[in-house]
Amino acid sequence: MLAIRLPADLEARLVDLAARTGRTKTFYARLAIERYLEDLEDIYLADKELAKVQAGRSKTQSLAQVMKAHGLAG
Repeated sequence: MLAIRLPADLEARLVDLAARTGRTKTFYARLAIERYLEDLEDIYLADKELAKVQAGRSKTQSLAQVMKAHGLAG
């Protein structure tokens, strides 16, 4: 269970959207959290991998190398 306080303007927008679409505020809050959470997870994973590359613990390849390895024209 999660309870959050929203600024009045954001709450009003959410109420308006729910009323206009026949959905609940909870539906849209859950949808927004799911989508944003996916983005945050991707960013975290990318940052972690970038740190490994910068520290020399992970190898990189150019696009040309990847294309050649998979038999794709460049």
